[in-house]
Amino acid sequence: MDSSSLSSYILLFNALSQIPTGHYLVAFLIISITFLYKFLEVHFFEDVFFKSQGTPITYNPSSPFCNAILSSCKILHSRFVASTWISSPHFQTAFLQFCGRSPVFSYRRNLFRTSDGGTIALDWLMNADVSGGALGINGASLPMNNAISQDETTPIVIVVPGLASSSTSNYLKNLAFNLAKHGWNVVVSNHRGLGGVSITSDCFYNAGWTEDLRAVANYLHDNYPKAPLFAIGTSIGANILVKYLGEDGEGTPIAGAVAVCNPWDLLIGDRFICRRLLQRIYDKALTIGLQGYAKLHEPLYTRLANWEGIKTARCIRDYDKHATCHVGKFETVDTYYRRCSSASYVGNVSVPLLCISALDDPVCTREAIPWDECRANPNIVLATPQHGGHLAFFEGLTASSSWWIRAVDEFLGVLRSSPYIHVQKKQTSGQHSSLDSSIDQYPHLHVAEDGIVTAASSEEKRDGIEDIKNLQMLSEERTTEMLSNAEQEKHVTEAKSDFMSETCQTSEIAKNIQGVKSPGITSPLRRFLNQISQQNSISTWLLAFIAIRTSWPLVGSITKFIFRKRSRKIMPAA
Repeated sequence: MDSSSLSSYILLFNALSQIPTGHYLVAFLIISITFLYKFLEVHFFEDVFFKSQGTPITYNPSSPFCNAILSSCKILHSRFVASTWISSPHFQTAFLQFCGRSPVFSYRRNLFRTSDGGTIALDWLMNADVSGGALGINGASLPMNNAISQDETTPIVIVVPGLASSSTSNYLKNLAFNLAKHGWNVVVSNHRGLGGVSITSDCFYNAGWTEDLRAVANYLHDNYPKAPLFAIGTSIGANILVKYLGEDGEGTPIAGAVAVCNPWDLLIGDRFICRRLLQRIYDKALTIGLQGYAKLHEPLYTRLANWEGIKTARCIRDYDKHATCHVGKFETVDTYYRRCSSASYVGNVSVPLLCISALDDPVCTREAIPWDECRANPNIVLATPQHGGHLAFFEGLTASSSWWIRAVDEFLGVLRSSPYIHVQKKQTSGQHSSLDSSIDQYPHLHVAEDGIVTAASSEEKRDGIEDIKNLQMLSEERTTEMLSNAEQEKHVTEAKSDFMSETCQTSEIAKNIQGVKSPGITSPLRRFLNQISQQNSISTWLLAFIAIRTSWPLVGSITKFIFRKRSRKIMPAA
């Protein structure tokens, strides 16, 4: 390095040394604040200077339900503005967990027994309790004592909590109190093993376990048939609720539902929560909550799962690998996530459903939201505020109210007084859900003239099924006639062997089928027989071609050997 370059650095150092230390501190502070502003996804200046028009809502524009309900939901259309001092999804979510306030009241507890011996704690908060002031002592559950008569017409709301949450969580107590104050009877359906209740069977809840919700909904509908039944699911509870609605379709007794902060696709959510540093913090926090839940039921988990793996789990995926997959009988963690994701059930939802998902949710990513499926279903309204965090949405100067609770209360209030509430339709045993896999159905194939085998169309399937049914009916009728004839000719049939009798019966059935002249059956029957004969002929020629083609080298060598041997015998004679 020459002297001129060295002198330049010396001059620069001298110039920097002339700057006061306070200026460096200010610059460091500005850089740090800018970094944290971006890292923590703060949106204070965005809320102040770039005001949005309102909450984006996705729905089917041709749906009469959506158009009628949305026109009356002012809060749902309004713009959510977070409290200025917690204008970050991470601040909002942390405030919900650590600083959230809840009203003082006590639930009425009802222990519900499932068919497999499990116990579910149903915690009730009545409209009469809130309006009458009989709230009891905070933290102590009151007995039901037939608090609701079977002729009660006050609508009932089932609340399905989130992961490792119970009726004592602050956000659920705020939700229950707000709904009860506005004329609802609220029942929080705690997951198995939560709410201070022991697990009394070998069955645990998971992200896709809908049997408990189905049992509770049917129980409430049967015991209070005059009270309309609604449901609200939060976080994992929203995934369970939407999956249940998709599984039961028109057969559910739920009249309307709301899903808040649904993870939608568990596989995408698993990839998302391990992606960044902040998401890993949430992953670890949720894992600690699940480990605490497992600790409450250590004897069962020790017997049914890998307890050592549960204790050393570092993320939700590890916990699911060592606990959920063992208890739920899932082959792999990805199998569990795929089977239990509610996104694939959205298309079959037949109940008016409001879905609220914040686009900056730090736990449930926006990448998993099934936008097209929600837009195609005329029963679904999808509200996606730009901000809100996970189950937070705190607003106001003191952050004392939650936007999503007000929006849910308004939506359910408008829905219950409208003609669009769902009425349960009993499903017959022969009906199948539209979600049934085609692999589980009877294989219908179509063989083309060139030998290519393809899947049959829906019309061909129906025709084939009708033809098979007709054949079965004809076979049963002819078999009955032949059996009666066989009884009359008992001495003849006894002389025949079992094999010959079956052969004769089969031939007689074929002859009788060919002799049927009913015009309503012969046309599909002939078409079916022609398809079978055509397929058989094609298959026969195809097999013959394959046999000749594959065995030709062997046949050629044998033929050449035989002719060579004969030529040797003929040549000496000549």
